[in-house]
Amino acid sequence: MPIEVKIPALGESISSGVLSSWKVAEGSYVEVDQPIYELETDKITQEGLAEVAGVISFLAKEGDEVEIGASIASIDDAASKPAAESPPEEAEAPPAKEPESKEEPESKEEHEPLPKEQPASAAKEEPVAPVKAKQDAPPHSPAVRKVLAETGIDPATVSGTGKGGRLTKADVLAVAEGSSKPPSSKDAAKTQPVHTLSPEPEGRSTRRALSPIRRKIAARLVEAQQTAAILSTFNEVDLSAVMALRKRHQDAFVKQHGVKLGFMSFFVKAVVHALKAVPGLNVRIEGSDLIENHYFDVGVAVGTEKGLVVPVLRDCDALSFAQIEQGIVEYAEKARSGGITLEDMQGGCFTITNGGIYGSMLSTPILNPPQSGILGMHAIQERAVVRNGEVVARPMMYLALSYDHRVVDGKEAVTFLVRIKEAIEDPARLALGI
Repeated sequence: MPIEVKIPALGESISSGVLSSWKVAEGSYVEVDQPIYELETDKITQEGLAEVAGVISFLAKEGDEVEIGASIASIDDAASKPAAESPPEEAEAPPAKEPESKEEPESKEEHEPLPKEQPASAAKEEPVAPVKAKQDAPPHSPAVRKVLAETGIDPATVSGTGKGGRLTKADVLAVAEGSSKPPSSKDAAKTQPVHTLSPEPEGRSTRRALSPIRRKIAARLVEAQQTAAILSTFNEVDLSAVMALRKRHQDAFVKQHGVKLGFMSFFVKAVVHALKAVPGLNVRIEGSDLIENHYFDVGVAVGTEKGLVVPVLRDCDALSFAQIEQGIVEYAEKARSGGITLEDMQGGCFTITNGGIYGSMLSTPILNPPQSGILGMHAIQERAVVRNGEVVARPMMYLALSYDHRVVDGKEAVTFLVRIKEAIEDPARLALGI
């Protein structure tokens, strides 16, 4: 009995995926653990392996959206493996028959005079076709006869574009107007008034289907906007203290840990600091229940060629700055090489996205369900600010906090963002826990 190939469970929030490609041909023999298909979800691209050996038959085609648990193929494990897989050894034998192969061209040359006579006879028969076509020409319609009589045009000089070579009124009028070539049916259609939009000229636009992962991302983002009551609040933060600290200790940090001290580790620690101060943002809704998280797994958005992925840094409250930076670098490399796994992106309680690396000055990030908050970082820009009654230039960054207003009040959201601002502008708070 054939064994069904089913889509396995991929995670708590994944109910379907898109069958992006088959790795094997229909009806081919597959081995155990051989990759047979590729499935794309809104989070990852995952290969499916054959659980048994046998001949595979497809039940779904590339581009289909398939539910978790759905059967997409069957493998006949009773089928025997094809035995004709050793032709390479026989292919080495022909060199011994080289003398015979040399005689083949000579035998072909002996028969070459025969085809030389054929073109001559064929050439004699060719003129007969057009003459016969003229004799068998269909009768003209009354409209065509009227135009021919009025214009005095010889119908033999006009090529018909109608059915069966029949002359049309447009063919005769084209010749009467001095056209050297009667319009074809396509050209005639172009001359008729059409009250529809003409297609875009070639090169002005390109139409292509959305990639499977992009379609899924789009669906989830729309779902997030339609499900959650998303609201955003903003603040700005002075990065002078963080930049001075990084400049002062960067060389020693790199020498000891082998990774640069970036801005992201400070913001991850600041988020943990703010979540502890405002636990109302460390929650999620499941049905009619409110789940309070007592852990600090922070997702960091990473841009890839296929879309945005959000790997999760676990237990950030217990991680050092160096461990956070190392984790971010590893996740970024895995994401861009396609090595990110579903486990890497599950279970986050809060997300940070940095549009500033692309030059964004301000944005309103969309929640990553089922989380209740996401922090948007933006580009650092020197701006004039007032400090101690004086106008000075400082490296400033706008921060945006989007939150689910169903469970997070405005006061909590603003307080949360203020706590992040305080921690970044005075990094000693992160070390002291105040």
